[in-house]
Amino acid sequence: MRNFLVLSVMVCLLSPLFAQEATSHRAPAVPLIANDPYFSVWSMADRLTDAPTKHWSEASQPMTGLIRIDGRVFRWMGSQPRRRELIAQIEPMQQESVEVLPLHSRYRFTAAGIALEVSFFTPLFPADMDVLSRPVTYLSWKTQSTDGAQHRVELLLDVSPQIAVNEGAQPVTWGRSHVEGLSLLNLGTRDQATLHQSGDRMRIDWGYFHLAVPDAAGARNELSSDAMAQFAETGTLKDVDDIEMPRAAVSSKGEAAHLAVAMQLGSVGSSPVERHTLLAYTEGYAIQYLGRQLRPYWQRNGMTESAMLAAAERDYPLLEVKGKKFDADLSADMLKVGGADYAYLASLLFRQTLAAHKLVADLDGTPMLFSKENDSNGCIDTVDVTYPSSPFFLLFNPQLLKAQLEPLMRYAALPRWRFPFAPHDLGTYPLADGQVYGGGEVNEVDQMPVEESGNLILMIAALGRSEGNWEFARRYMPQLTQWAAYLETKGMDPENQLSTDDFAGHLAHNTNLSIKAIEALGAFAKIARGVGDVKLAERYEKVVRPLPATWEKMARDGDHYKLAFDQPGTWSQKYNLVWDRILDLNLFPASVMQTEWAFYEKHLEVYGLPLDHRKTFTKLDWEVWTATLSKDPKQFHDLVHRLVVWSDATPSRVPTTDWYDTISGRQMGFQARSVVGGIFVKALLDPQVVSKWKLQAGKGD
Repeated sequence: MRNFLVLSVMVCLLSPLFAQEATSHRAPAVPLIANDPYFSVWSMADRLTDAPTKHWSEASQPMTGLIRIDGRVFRWMGSQPRRRELIAQIEPMQQESVEVLPLHSRYRFTAAGIALEVSFFTPLFPADMDVLSRPVTYLSWKTQSTDGAQHRVELLLDVSPQIAVNEGAQPVTWGRSHVEGLSLLNLGTRDQATLHQSGDRMRIDWGYFHLAVPDAAGARNELSSDAMAQFAETGTLKDVDDIEMPRAAVSSKGEAAHLAVAMQLGSVGSSPVERHTLLAYTEGYAIQYLGRQLRPYWQRNGMTESAMLAAAERDYPLLEVKGKKFDADLSADMLKVGGADYAYLASLLFRQTLAAHKLVADLDGTPMLFSKENDSNGCIDTVDVTYPSSPFFLLFNPQLLKAQLEPLMRYAALPRWRFPFAPHDLGTYPLADGQVYGGGEVNEVDQMPVEESGNLILMIAALGRSEGNWEFARRYMPQLTQWAAYLETKGMDPENQLSTDDFAGHLAHNTNLSIKAIEALGAFAKIARGVGDVKLAERYEKVVRPLPATWEKMARDGDHYKLAFDQPGTWSQKYNLVWDRILDLNLFPASVMQTEWAFYEKHLEVYGLPLDHRKTFTKLDWEVWTATLSKDPKQFHDLVHRLVVWSDATPSRVPTTDWYDTISGRQMGFQARSVVGGIFVKALLDPQVVSKWKLQAGKGD
């Protein structure tokens, strides 16, 4: 009753928010560079000039932008430059707006009669794996007079050497080069210890960052820690580089050379003046898989770094047009499927989903997509991270889901994996050399037997259904059959073990985990029929048929269903039921979720629906799965709106967390994770939208 009264009061206070759709939003953090777990830079403040730009892990990776308008200097990105003895206080431009689209983040600034539009564009087209795997983000500018007068304008971009190190004390080197159409400023660590360490909140410290400037821009470049001071004073650079290297990226004695480019835009009037640069990071070897070092997918046929960067520059005009269309099409589809709030969440989380992965090629060219469990434990290719994000990949390109499942299933088929259930992970990013979670390969302590076995069977069934063939499942039928047998024995009433919500601790007789096992057994029957094993399919169809009724009898607790079979007076979200619809299993009666939703409505908090009765925290991905299971559009829109109100108000200014408190709005843990791709489950259940994006994936568009 207390929670209900608090909710009623807070909803009344927030009634303007709940009564109308928001027209503008404040992202928890704005993606700037969003390529992979290492090349990932964000703005974690209201304005781009409020704080240094940061890696998703919150380590500073400062990029600073200055503009001179008729000799007057302003900032458009980054906080006040550190070298105050050389640079007087530089005031920020007025930030008029920021817009986060699926592939673009756009800022608009004004100052001294000039409007400046700044755009960060990462062409993460799921259907085009060659472009998707390029480690390139485009930064573009458009300037225009706002007062009818002509203004002399110069622009500066300055990138700190911290972009290429894990620790500031690491020594770096730098230099220049030229490729077709581009001048390059390059910087990397002296030691270049490739794939030498693994961990969670870490930055890459091998390979090279490239600031690539089109020759046509007529820019001046410099490798110097004094570039900003020179530009602030004169509006240009001297083209004189620091040559004292290697030097620590950052130390008490100062900084190593920055990478800086200054552009003379001339006299700017009512006609827009545009420029762009390429921000890139190349690392040679990117992932170690079972002892062999793998290169990024774009390098699978021997493409060189210079050829890739030249191609990225040549392709930019067409990619920009394609990117704008992609943003518009996706936003329109998500609006149709789930309304304005859902469309906003889709735009906010699209790049975050993909940027938590690295696409590489195996030695035979097979694409392999490895996730990193950001801000959790750093695990690589975690099954219960792929599971919640799978709706994203099933919608936009199932080949990318297969690319995540392939390395995991190859590992599970090896003699070294000796358990009768599925593995949890492949190691710690970027070293995919074998499971490290729980008991690893040694024992069953803290494993997730029902969880991961169910996850893999469900995803492989969804993959086969999406592709219209079952060849992938056929290759791994021995493993799938073994896991189905395990679920048949252990899944209906799980023992005391962990589920994907491992932060909540061990739980025996978990009703939601039981749902997963039942759904997975139904999915396995479809797999068996798909590969032509009719006898096996009929056997499991018979096994699974009575289980939902048994579950309902054991789980029922008056007006809802329990958290655990042996715990009356408890409740939890039953998000795993979504597979009944995704796979058309039709195992559970619709009345189960109708009953649950009637109960959930009494337990909603201002910022969403708690995961269960024990705490007020929740999971963003599971909330959308739960919302999708409601047959009442009002219930879906109400819950999704609360998620948007939360994302606009949360005090946790980090790349969107998926684990937060529904009352305070604070992050409980986790950020920048790919699991947020689970919100696309609503779109995955719309046949028209699925057909449209499937057609695009088939064309490679």
